[in-house]
Amino acid sequence: MASRTTKPTARPAPVAALHLGSGDPVLLLHGFLLSPHCWEQVAHRMSAHCEVYAPAFAGHWGGPKVEGWTLDVYALADQIEDQLDALGWRTCHIAGNSLGGWVGLELARRGRARTLTTIAAAGGWASPSLSQVRVGIKFASMIPFIEIGKRLGGVAVNNPLVQQIAGFLIAKNLGAVSRHDLATMLTAAVHCEAMIPLLLGSLRAPGMDDLGELATPVRMLLAEYDRIIPNRVYATRYLRELPESADRILVHNVGHVPMLEAPDRIATLIAEHIYASRGHLRAV
Repeated sequence: MASRTTKPTARPAPVAALHLGSGDPVLLLHGFLLSPHCWEQVAHRMSAHCEVYAPAFAGHWGGPKVEGWTLDVYALADQIEDQLDALGWRTCHIAGNSLGGWVGLELARRGRARTLTTIAAAGGWASPSLSQVRVGIKFASMIPFIEIGKRLGGVAVNNPLVQQIAGFLIAKNLGAVSRHDLATMLTAAVHCEAMIPLLLGSLRAPGMDDLGELATPVRMLLAEYDRIIPNRVYATRYLRELPESADRILVHNVGHVPMLEAPDRIATLIAEHIYASRGHLRAV
């Protein structure tokens, strides 16, 4: 059941989905190891004009359990399609960060997106490729630290040094990210059960075809200081293969999860894309 309560608490709790506002339907998809919480600030800004739905992916904090030993983008897209059907949303506007951008592209390929905004999207590499293997190794190297975090619980999640390290990875301006958001992000990571299934599944899953034939209006936001999947290496396929009509925007002075450090800019960039597709703009 989707939760419409998004007020911060002393101890963050898992949510199956954020669901608030009314108007144009907007789907917000979070990144690998994260949760719907990372969209809270953007969701509140957009809810003045849109009905916003931000679900938790399978195996992630607040999401459904993973079935089987592997998980991939196509299975996650299946999960989200089922949720869209339950909402009665045949199509909607989609924005996705990192893994969420990758899933958003698959949903667009299936005809479920009115517009698509990707934010530091994962999956912009060939499959198989050396870049794909490097990404897998990078995330696999995090497994021991996450396991330690699970055992330490709140001691690790609320530790200022741990928060500083995590913040450095996902943000350019750490001072713009609250300690509550950092603690929530770390809590989501240590409660994520999809890490190994997704790493295994991503190595086996075929790459997306026909990106150049997407009819959906696409806006691709690239984070200037992306330390997780730097644009110059990991966005090359998207830059090359997405239609020429797709917007390609470098968002300055932000890291891999810019919704936490620049929610106003991200909400505005998504909203501009939505309303430009309808022939007019509306401020957020």
